[in-house]
Amino acid sequence: MTHHGSCHCGRIAFDVEGEFDAVMECNCSHCSRKGYLLWFVPREQLHVSTPEADMASYRFNRHVIDHHFCPQCGCAPFGLGSGPDGRPMAAINVRCLEGVALDEVKRVPFDGRKL
Repeated sequence: MTHHGSCHCGRIAFDVEGEFDAVMECNCSHCSRKGYLLWFVPREQLHVSTPEADMASYRFNRHVIDHHFCPQCGCAPFGLGSGPDGRPMAAINVRCLEGVALDEVKRVPFDGRKL
């Protein structure tokens, strides 16, 4: 299945392939403030329509994830980094996907404060 996503104003648009039955809800200082609900996929499953030059990014803590956000509306639809095995990964904020019933998505807590 292909999910379409975007930031609030639509400047950042993307498609992501795959299915999810649960998302990660991290309590780190960044994720908890932004309300991220994350779905991790191999990088090749994310197809971004927006040129990278039109996005802003933010790195914090260990500086291993590029948290991309829209410089116009501030919405943060995904981040890019590497998985524990070193493979390129994308962290999709499912709040930015169209047609997702958020109240029906299983949330798995993750204690990111301890990292």
